[in-house]
Amino acid sequence: MKKKTYSDLGKDPVFSLVLHLAVPTMIANFVNVLYNIVDRMYIGNIPEVGGLALAGAGICGPIVTLLSSFGTLIGLGGSILFSMRRGEKNDREAKKILSNSFLLLAAVSLCLTLLFLFLKDRLLMWFGASEATFPYANTYMTIYTLGTFFALMAIGLNYFITCQGFAAVGMMTVLVGAVSNIILDPVFIFGFHMGVAGAAVATVLSQIFSCLFAVTFLLGKRVPIRISFGNYSWPLMRRILFLGLSPFLILATDSVIMIVLNTSLQHYGGPGEGDLLIAAAAIVQSWLLVITSPMLGISSGTQAILSYNYGARQVDRIKQAEKYILLLCLTFTTVMFLMSWLIPSYFVRIFTKDPDQLKTAVRGIHIATLAIIPLSFQYAFVDAFTALGRTKTALALSMLRKGTYVAAVVILPAFFGAGSAFFGEPVCDLLGAIVSTTVFLLIFQKHLDKRLNVDFLP
Repeated sequence: MKKKTYSDLGKDPVFSLVLHLAVPTMIANFVNVLYNIVDRMYIGNIPEVGGLALAGAGICGPIVTLLSSFGTLIGLGGSILFSMRRGEKNDREAKKILSNSFLLLAAVSLCLTLLFLFLKDRLLMWFGASEATFPYANTYMTIYTLGTFFALMAIGLNYFITCQGFAAVGMMTVLVGAVSNIILDPVFIFGFHMGVAGAAVATVLSQIFSCLFAVTFLLGKRVPIRISFGNYSWPLMRRILFLGLSPFLILATDSVIMIVLNTSLQHYGGPGEGDLLIAAAAIVQSWLLVITSPMLGISSGTQAILSYNYGARQVDRIKQAEKYILLLCLTFTTVMFLMSWLIPSYFVRIFTKDPDQLKTAVRGIHIATLAIIPLSFQYAFVDAFTALGRTKTALALSMLRKGTYVAAVVILPAFFGAGSAFFGEPVCDLLGAIVSTTVFLLIFQKHLDKRLNVDFLP
């Protein structure tokens, strides 16, 4: 008998299924963080100009996140609909969804490349670049934007690998790019003496490798539903975009709040302290990504289980899965909270040896992670609503948290100084957890009951 190489989302034991999908996606997301961390680590250690170059890369971070979020818009939106149709045993419609998603990814990525090349100079200045940091930010952003097509295709298509039960292959898609980036960064930055430009070139080449791996797998014979061409439908594309809108805006607004943070730090800190705080904030955000990206791997990597069983009307499996997803998130964030207070100085030293940056970044990590454990409830519940097609609910909960953050980083520095902006993170994390939990308890069961009684899917 041929050994099964993928997970059966409707029949495998729920706990083992959650682990099978969550752990590889956690690892993949963690390794994916290395794209940013490795770049910033090497950039921060460039002789003589490392501090300014790191601040420049930090300014590019929100724009990079914004570009990447378009891959999630199409990939996650399409894969949720794809999983529901497969739960209904409608593989013909699922194949059509993949075909339309592939076309959307290609078209959107090409349009974004042209748009961001045209706007990048103004965006960088709006987003907190100073005269000293602009050259480094501009160099990095110009080269990175040229690789937008490959980045978005790799991100978007990987959702269709994972939601068909190939979580380990999905992990490999990310590992191929991340490992390549780790190897190529020092070669281009120091070996070829390209500095910031070398970091961007290494990242683009790594994204090309990830893209080729994902496309090759989805065209191969191992996967049940492969990439095909034709059967394009604008109404179907609109549904894909609608379902992906909530996670897209969640990620896109991450960019917005980082932009607001950088702008606030530059405004209230002034040219000298502002650049120091922005460089420290880049390190703090790198640490937060080490926490939130794997946690997102748990909550979003397991969405296919919820969506598939929602399509199949297996409500008990949905409730079991959600319980295990939340438990994994809480366990992970508890461990990371302890590490945030025990080892942050070791992490910061990877990026900088400057004593002022070291002190500021360690303090920022301590403050930013104060409410990281309650944030587990926000991630688990918001992504559950998204998986079940309640995108408006998920979006409203996420926007409340992000809006609180923006308000905090604007208001707090006005009264308590630029460094107080770091308190915006625990304030919004705690409020978001309380509201998300309340809403989940009020409507989640009602939504599942409606699925049992009404024949409706997005």
